[in-house]
Amino acid sequence: MTKVLNVDALPEPSVLKRAKRRRPGLLVANAIVLVLAAMAVTTIFTNPRFEWETVGKYFFEIRVLKGIGVSLGMTAATMALSLVSGTIVALMRMGDSRLMSTVAAAFIWVFRSIPMLVQLLFWYNLAALFPTLSLGIPWGPRFVTFDSNSVIGPLTAAIIGLTLHETAYIAELIRSGLLAVPDGQHQAASALGLTPAQIFFRVTLPQALRVIVPPMGNELISLLKATSLVSVITLADLLYSVQLIYAKNFQTVPLLIVAAIWYMIITGAITLLQQRLERRLGRHTLISADKAGKAKRIEHSV
Repeated sequence: MTKVLNVDALPEPSVLKRAKRRRPGLLVANAIVLVLAAMAVTTIFTNPRFEWETVGKYFFEIRVLKGIGVSLGMTAATMALSLVSGTIVALMRMGDSRLMSTVAAAFIWVFRSIPMLVQLLFWYNLAALFPTLSLGIPWGPRFVTFDSNSVIGPLTAAIIGLTLHETAYIAELIRSGLLAVPDGQHQAASALGLTPAQIFFRVTLPQALRVIVPPMGNELISLLKATSLVSVITLADLLYSVQLIYAKNFQTVPLLIVAAIWYMIITGAITLLQQRLERRLGRHTLISADKAGKAKRIEHSV
C-alpha cells in the first residue's frame, strides 16, 4: 500500500533547526592549541631574560628609527625599479622576437639562480673587477670616467643587487598574470576598435592585476625582510642599527626583539594595504569583464 505524504503536516521552514554535528576531535585540537598559546604567552611575558624594559627603552631610539627609514626607503626604491624593469622583461619574454624572448629568459634564469647575498657582495666589490666606469661610444672614445668606489657605495650596491634579484621574480609574476587573461578578452576589445595600448591598460591589465597582486604582496614583504641582508655591506638599515647598539651594551636579545617587532608592524601594514587593494581590484575587474562581455556579444551579433 502506497503512503501519501501529507505536506500540510510538515513544519514550517522557519521552525526547522539545524542539528549541530558533534566533532570531538576538533574540540580536543582547539583545547591543545589554547593550552600551547597560553604557555607561549606566559613564557614570553614572565621570563625576565627577555628584558622588556630594555625593549621599551630602545624601541623608539633615534638610531633604530633611522634604520627603519633606510629599510623602508630601500624597499620602496627597489620595488618601484623592479616593477618597471620586471614589466619590460615580462613583455620581452612574451614577445614575438625569439632573440628578445631568449635574452629575457636568460636574465630571469641568471638572477633567480644567484642568491641575493652573493649579488650584494658582488656589486659591493665591483671595483675589484672594474676599477673605473666610463661613458662613451662602444669600442670607441670615452667621454667621462668615474672611480668605481666613489660611484657604487653601500646604498647603490644594495639597490642594484636587490633590484636585479627582484626583477627576475616580478617578471615571472607579471607574465603569469598576463597569461591568465583569456584571449577572448583581447578579441572582444578589438571588436570595439580599441588600440593595443588601450586594450592593455583598460582590459588586460585590470584583470591581470587580480592575479598579480596577491603574490606581489608576498614579494614586497619578502623584499622588506631581505633588506636585512645589506648589513653585511655595512649599510645602516634596521638590523645593522640594532647590531651597532648591542655591540656596545651587550643587550643582544632585547635589541633583536626590537627589530623583530618593527618588522612585524611594517609587514602587518603592508598586508592590510594588500587586502584593500585586492578588494578594490575585484570591483574593477567585474566592471571590466562586464564591458568585455558586452563587446563579445556585439561581435557575435555582427
